[in-house]
Amino acid sequence: MLPLERKNKLLEFLKQNRASTVSELASLFQVHEATIRRDLTKLEKQGLMKRTHGGVMLETEVHSELPFQERESIHYEQKRRIGKRAADLIEDGDNIILDSGTTTLHIAKAIMDKRNLTVITNDINIAATLRFSTSIKVIVTGGVLFSESYMLNGLITDETLRSINIQKSFIGTPALHHEKGLTHFNEYLVSAKKEMIHAAKQIIVVTDHTKVGRVSTHSVASINNIDNLVIGKEIEEAELIRWKNTGIQLHLA
Repeated sequence: MLPLERKNKLLEFLKQNRASTVSELASLFQVHEATIRRDLTKLEKQGLMKRTHGGVMLETEVHSELPFQERESIHYEQKRRIGKRAADLIEDGDNIILDSGTTTLHIAKAIMDKRNLTVITNDINIAATLRFSTSIKVIVTGGVLFSESYMLNGLITDETLRSINIQKSFIGTPALHHEKGLTHFNEYLVSAKKEMIHAAKQIIVVTDHTKVGRVSTHSVASINNIDNLVIGKEIEEAELIRWKNTGIQLHLA
């Protein structure tokens, strides 16, 4: 079994059993305990589980996230697919918002050939990517620069977003739950996301499968505010059923 496949199955096991021991997991996956410990260390670094004395527990609450440079490489292929699938929902002539994030950056890369788009973003990485397109108008919100992620946020960002009306907003999130909706661990980032949602006729949430079923401190939007969800095909079957029951339009990438 490949390391990535083992880690995905390990997470599935924890979602079903909530907790386990290192020795139990080593026996289950027929590998040395040292191998399981390395897997657990990587998963803990991603905030997906937490170590206990001699064991591990599933982490369903999100308290933080990795720096942009590290997040950019995690689930890269899945995020690339999500970006491409989300781009299929964008038509020539649309006015859209691209939220800051590693997944929405892949949407920017996938729309380079679209025509007559207007893209509003609070992400310098996204704006820099789109500068190569001759048929996309880019509007940067302004705001306080977060140097580790090239994200813009704060009062200026909120005021810019409050003054526009667009067709589609593509929103990223560290936590998405079928009952709690969109939540975030950083209260300073919530208001901009709320303004992005308020500005658009159609809300499309884009996220990799590891964010699903998770909850954080601050509410951003209920599931009633979400029109479409674009997510990787790696989503757990039980979660997929829950989201199908919400009535939200699902797009597997």
